Amino acid sequence: MIEQYGWSDHFAEAFDAVAREGHMPARVILQQRGGYILVTDKGEVRARAAGRLLHEADDVGQPCVGDWVSLSINEKDGLGTVHTILPRQTSFVRRAIEDASRLTQIIAANIDVAFIVTSMNADMNLRRIERYLAATRQSGAQPVIVLTKADLVDDPSEQIAAVSALDANCPVITVSAKDGTGLDQVLSWVKPRQTCVLIGSSGVGKSTLVNTLMAEDVMVTRAIRESDDQGRHTTSHRQLIVLPNGGMLVDTPGIREVGLIDTDEGVSEVFDDVEQLVQECRFSNCGHTTEPGCAVRAALADGTLSPERWDSFQKLTQEMNNKKEKAERAAHDAERRRQIVQQKKYRATKRDYRGRKDI
Repeated sequence: MIEQYGWSDHFAEAFDAVAREGHMPARVILQQRGGYILVTDKGEVRARAAGRLLHEADDVGQPCVGDWVSLSINEKDGLGTVHTILPRQTSFVRRAIEDASRLTQIIAANIDVAFIVTSMNADMNLRRIERYLAATRQSGAQPVIVLTKADLVDDPSEQIAAVSALDANCPVITVSAKDGTGLDQVLSWVKPRQTCVLIGSSGVGKSTLVNTLMAEDVMVTRAIRESDDQGRHTTSHRQLIVLPNGGMLVDTPGIREVGLIDTDEGVSEVFDDVEQLVQECRFSNCGHTTEPGCAVRAALADGTLSPERWDSFQKLTQEMNNKKEKAERAAHDAERRRQIVQQKKYRATKRDYRGRKDI
């Protein structure tokens, strides 16, 4: 049974390294605040993470939808306990912007394709798509941009061109769930036993897309607000769904902002044209303001590089630099606290030794 959920020799080898008597491999297919639902060779099981796992792991190290884990089941109540998370092949991680108590948040694990879903209405935002692209590239998954609600636009060619220019190596698919446009193209990316994730803001049509691909209403949907074309949040949990063709989809709650986590490589892939310009500047430390021979300023002047794309590149680069500085400060503070604790232990040991010597 687990083979149809993507179980492979890679995960079997990883499980053998942590297997204990009574433990079995399982995959997380539903994540809620109260726990998880996992699929095993014996069927679906409700489970919670072991206390030790929660204690030792940060937010990224806790189980999420798509994870393969080692699981034990209590024979009395049939409830399971997740003990170990098998090494992830890919993971989609973001900075938890809306929750100050959490630094990071993992969206899904072991994903092959990430559908970046946005609607072709007033909510469409190129800068937000760039962030999704950078985070997806860093995750290791293949990004595919899906432009939904094409039936709401008379001529989508201009929007398609603008989105396509963001990443030359990322496919762009135009979809209308109303008349079925583009659905075959989406399905072509959902291979049997492969896992795809749908990411995007609330109300852009992710759940409608799932329902259409499934040919049944497995997700609750709502219409967009007529006042501002903004979507309404409908999905409140993350869930992995097996499609009729054997592929898998993970639907996620809407994410309006994506806080980047160590996405140097992702930004480089999405903004490879901008980084090439930076390298062509006459001076390696060019500030791209008044320096002679600045390739960036020349590209801005002749229209090769748009001011919006340059501003977005600068903002994402600065955000990454700030994140690195914050991480370095946190590491320095942690090391300082560790040294203080060690010094206190040393002084206490020394006092104890002197006390025994005086006796």
